[in-house]
Amino acid sequence: MQVVIFNGSPRRKKSNTKLLINSFLSGYKKVIDTKVPVYYIASLNKKEELLYAYKNAKTVIIFFPLYTDMMPGIVKEFFEDISKIKNSERKKIAFVVQSGFPEAYQSIFVEKYLEKLAKRLKLDYIGTIIKGGVEGIKLMPSWMTKELFTNFSSLGEYFAKNNEFDEEINSKLRKPYKMSKIKRNLFSIISKTGLTNFYWNGNLKRNKAYEKRHNHPYAQKWSH
Repeated sequence: MQVVIFNGSPRRKKSNTKLLINSFLSGYKKVIDTKVPVYYIASLNKKEELLYAYKNAKTVIIFFPLYTDMMPGIVKEFFEDISKIKNSERKKIAFVVQSGFPEAYQSIFVEKYLEKLAKRLKLDYIGTIIKGGVEGIKLMPSWMTKELFTNFSSLGEYFAKNNEFDEEINSKLRKPYKMSKIKRNLFSIISKTGLTNFYWNGNLKRNKAYEKRHNHPYAQKWSH
């Protein structure tokens, strides 16, 4: 079973996606002590290398973050590129979608797309793992991420044994599927304090874009 992993995060090695891949591989290597290559889709200057790795893999796992209810543009371009490759033998494909949204529900629409994509590319669809609430795990203390990383390690171990995802772990990772009304109301109250935008505002300020955060550069200008 020649497994190849692709990291679809624009942040590459600084991504939360990488941390999930690391945990997955820590479990995988408990069963199969073979190095699994990880390629970064954001490395656009290495496109030929990426496509070569995809073409020669028997099982492909693509990890990527959810960007506004869909995959990042670089991942969409990668999908378009691999659609042009004619597979000499049947290939298996799986996906792991993570997001900053606390609800798994945000990712179910891209999951439907991925299943249809695999079918159109004539690939054996293994499944899609969905995990919300991932943004910021790099900054969290270990006790807050222990369960998350343990689950991904167990997921990797199961995959190494069965060449498929453990549905029990998949179901566990998808919680909460939807936030309760109480939690939604609480989140709405907290958001008014500015705490929910703390991370994003910090990035805007570092890039000197904070004052422009409400700009609408593509909005149509109407003349009166």
